[in-house]
Amino acid sequence: MGKKKAFVLRVQPEMLESLEKWAQDEFRSTNGQIEWILNNALQKAGRRKKPKTATE
Repeated sequence: MGKKKAFVLRVQPEMLESLEKWAQDEFRSTNGQIEWILNNALQKAGRRKKPKTATE
């Protein structure tokens, strides 16, 4: 995986609280949970390339 780029994300306090709780429930950091949600949404929408396997 390449370098990660930091950026500011503004969310409502209630949304952040919900994200933090969800992350704790799944043993992830809040940042990791947001990445997981975004990755799943991108894959579902067909907007993320599938990673190449070792045989390709």
